[in-house]
Amino acid sequence: MLTKLAMTGFKHRWRDYLVLFSGLIMSSAIFYMFEALATNNAFLKQNTSIGMVGFIFQFGSVLLTIITLVYIGYANSFLLSMRKRDYGLFMMVGARKSKIGQLIWLETLLVGVTATIVGILVGTALTAGVSQILINSLGLTLHRFAAWYAPAALVTILLYVGLFLIAGVFNLIALTRTPALKLLHSNDQPNRPQLKPMRQLLEVIVGLISIAIGYWAMANLETLVLAGIGIALVTIVLGTYLLFNAIFVWLMVALKRFKFAQRGLNGFTLSQLSFRIRNYTKMLSIVAMLFALALGAITVGMGFHSQIPLMANANNAYDMGLVNTTKSERQQIAAMKPKTTHTYHFKATKKVTYYRAAEFNQQPFTTIKMQNKHQLDYQPVQNNAAKLQKSFDNYQLTQLQGGTMAATTPVFLSETAYAKLAQPEQRLTVFTTNSVLEHRSALAKLAKEHFHTTNPEQYGGRYAMYQLVNSMYSGLEFIGMFLGIAFLAMLASCLMFKILSGAATDQHRYAMLDKVGTTRRQLTGAINKKIAVLFILPGIVGIVHVLFGLQMFKIIMVTSPYTGIWLPFLIFAGLYLLYYLMTITIYRRIVLE
Repeated sequence: MLTKLAMTGFKHRWRDYLVLFSGLIMSSAIFYMFEALATNNAFLKQNTSIGMVGFIFQFGSVLLTIITLVYIGYANSFLLSMRKRDYGLFMMVGARKSKIGQLIWLETLLVGVTATIVGILVGTALTAGVSQILINSLGLTLHRFAAWYAPAALVTILLYVGLFLIAGVFNLIALTRTPALKLLHSNDQPNRPQLKPMRQLLEVIVGLISIAIGYWAMANLETLVLAGIGIALVTIVLGTYLLFNAIFVWLMVALKRFKFAQRGLNGFTLSQLSFRIRNYTKMLSIVAMLFALALGAITVGMGFHSQIPLMANANNAYDMGLVNTTKSERQQIAAMKPKTTHTYHFKATKKVTYYRAAEFNQQPFTTIKMQNKHQLDYQPVQNNAAKLQKSFDNYQLTQLQGGTMAATTPVFLSETAYAKLAQPEQRLTVFTTNSVLEHRSALAKLAKEHFHTTNPEQYGGRYAMYQLVNSMYSGLEFIGMFLGIAFLAMLASCLMFKILSGAATDQHRYAMLDKVGTTRRQLTGAINKKIAVLFILPGIVGIVHVLFGLQMFKIIMVTSPYTGIWLPFLIFAGLYLLYYLMTITIYRRIVLE
C-alpha cells in the first residue's frame, strides 16, 4: 500500500524527479570522464612528458570527490525535501516509522544506483564523442586512450553507490526521528540569514589568507612541486567557501537596507535569494571552483594548441624540402598555394653538399634567427650565398634535404667550379604555405609519397617540427580541452540543478505576485536578476582563480600561459551566457506557466 502511495507521489512530482535524476546522471558521467583519464596510467605515461602527472590527477580526483560529496549531499537533501510532506502524511494516517524508513532508504538507493549506471553509460558515450571531435579537429596524436575503461567505471560505482548507501541511512534516521507535524511543514521553514559581524569578519580574513597562500603555492610550483598542488587544493577550496559564506550573507542583508531594494520587485528578488542563503553559499563555492577548473583547463589546452605551430615556425622558414620532385609532387605543392617556392641545384658527397652560389644570389634563402627562446621571438633573415656560407644557421638548408644529407656541410661554388664536379646534379625544392596547421593533411600525404614514411626524423622543415612537437604536447592539449569540457558540463549541471530544484516551490510565490497585478515583464525581470546573481558571483571568483592559477603552467609551457588568453575567455563567456539563457528559459516555463 505504501509503495503505491509513494509511486503516486512520484508521478505527481515527476518534473522534480527528472531534474534530480538528470543532475545525478551528469554528475556521475563527468566523474567517469575524469577517471577515464586519471586511472589510465598507460595513457598518461605515453602522452605526457610530465613525470608527476599521475600525482596531479590524484589531487584532481580528491577535488572532484569533494565536489561530488557536496553535490550528492545537496541532491539527497532535495530528494528528502520532496518526500518529507508525503511521508509525514503517511505517519499521520498510522504508517509505521520503520516501514517508512525502509521505503525512503530503498528509494534513495534505487535513484542513486540507477543514475550512476546510466551516468557511466552516458559518460562513456561523451568520452568517445568528445575525444573523437578533439582528435579530428585539432589533429592530435594519442596512444592507449580508451573511452570505456573498466577501472574508471568501478571507481565511479564504488564512490556513488557508497555515498548513496550512506545517504539512505541518513534519510532513514532523519525521517524516523522527526515528528509528523514537522515533516508536513518542513518546506515552509526559511533559513533566514543573520549578520554576525565578528564571525563573518574572521571568515573573510581567514578566507583571504587561505586564497593568498594557495595563489603563492601555484606561483612557486617549481620549488614546492607536489606539495604546492596539495597546499593550493586545500587553501583555495577552504578560502572560497569562507568568502562566499561570509560575503554572500552580508551582501543579501546589506542590500535590503538600500533604496535600491524598494524599487520594483528587487526586494522580492533579494528575499528569494535570502530564503535559501545557506544552500546557495555551498553550491556557489563549488560552482566557482568548477568555473575555474573548466576555464583554466580550456585556456591551458588552447595555449598548448597555439604554441605548437609557433614552435614549428621558429624551427625553419620553410614547410618542407623535397629532393628531385616528381610532376605529381609539384602539382600537390601548387595545390597548397605556397607563399614561397624555390628550387636549388646541388651535388653531394658523403660529407659536403655543393650548391650553385648564383641561385642563392637570385633567390635568397631565408633562415630563422631566434631572439628569445622562451617567448619564441624570432626574425627571418634573407641570405645570399656569401652570407649563408658564414651563417651559423646554414644547417637549416641541409636540414631540408633530409636523410643522410641533413648532416652534410653546405658549400657555395661559382658556376665554373660547380661544373667541374663529377657528382650527379640533383634538385632541392623548398616551399612555405600560409599555415602548417591548415595544410597538415596535404603535407602528410606529400611526405608519405616522397619519403615513404611519416616519421619526422627522416625529413626537415616546419612540418617535421610540427609533428615532433605535436606528438609531445598532444596529450597535454587533449587533457586540457577534454577536462575543460567535462568541468564545464559539471558546472552547468550543478548550477542548473541548484536553481531548477527550487523552481516548483517558487511557483506559488510568483502566482501570488501575478494575482496582485504584477506584470509579466516585472516577473521576468525579477527571475533574470535572481539567476544572474547566481551566475555572476561564482564567475567573478572563478576568473580570479584562473588568472592566478595559470602561474602553475609557466614551468611546462614554452610561451607565456597568458598569451592569447582573450580567446578562451571569450569562448567560455559565450558558453556561460548560453547556460544562463537556457536556465532562465526553463525556470520561467516552470514558475510562470
